[in-house]
Amino acid sequence: MAHELEMINGEAQMAYVGDVPWHGLGTKVDRELTPDQFQKVAGLDWTVEKQPLVTATGIPIKNKEALIRSSDNSVLDVVGTGWNPVQNSEAFEFFHDYVMAGDMEMHTAGSLKDGQMVWALAKTKESFELFKGDQTDNYFLFTNPHQFGKSINIRMTPIRVVCNNTLTLSLSQDTDKMVTVNHRKAFDPAMVKEQMGIAKEKMEQYKSMAAFLGGKRATGDNVIQYFNEVFGAPAKEKEDGVLPFTSRNAKIAMENLTTQPGANFAEGSWWQAFNSVTYMTDHLQGREGDSRLQSAWYGRNRKVKLNALDKALEYAEAA
Repeated sequence: MAHELEMINGEAQMAYVGDVPWHGLGTKVDRELTPDQFQKVAGLDWTVEKQPLVTATGIPIKNKEALIRSSDNSVLDVVGTGWNPVQNSEAFEFFHDYVMAGDMEMHTAGSLKDGQMVWALAKTKESFELFKGDQTDNYFLFTNPHQFGKSINIRMTPIRVVCNNTLTLSLSQDTDKMVTVNHRKAFDPAMVKEQMGIAKEKMEQYKSMAAFLGGKRATGDNVIQYFNEVFGAPAKEKEDGVLPFTSRNAKIAMENLTTQPGANFAEGSWWQAFNSVTYMTDHLQGREGDSRLQSAWYGRNRKVKLNALDKALEYAEAA
């Protein structure tokens, strides 16, 4: 499988501080780096410019422009004339005041899809512990896409420490999507920072939600049907008195239920069942760590986790 993480001269365009990230990729750097220094080490100190698009014979193409990367003059994508690029430096500058004040620290940064998707992840001071040792830390993920049809996105991303599973907030509440900025609008850091003020409140909501799942028992056929619904379709009827699995992934999730890292926390609960899903999506599915990262943050597995949380809450409420 081709790497999603951008590789230049054999090196992954990603940097991290502290322990190796859950996806196992990147180059370790000094924890004391400022955001702009972090940007350079991650290989993201390039700019994007728009240039008129022309045919092979030199005829201008109306209302179309090419996004050109300064470091190698490569074409990242083709966009409309009203599309406004946001430079990588603006993404890292966004974190500057928080990092300098000690409210956040840079964690990872890199690029996917040959530079089309640039991200920076910073750890906040908000965290919580449940079930005597099950800790969840909070991060902010800033995604700056240089790609037509994609918007700038800043969202809260909880990570469960014991297993490094990236968790998610409820799909029905849509609270994981903190701020989205269309490239046809000017990027306003002040407006985005105002929205980030609700992060602490959202983390408290998530803590209550996790505690609720951990206090509700997940038993028998309900667990099997839950995994069936998350990874495929519910079983219609029992076979020889046993509810069957409707997909291979559902069966694997059940097998991992009591063996996944952190399985001893809230055993037999919907919190345990939900984390069996996140363990699969973040650590077992996909051949490469970077493809798992792409899917967990932006692709199919992010939707799987959103759906898994909503369904776990439904089952827990009925328990």
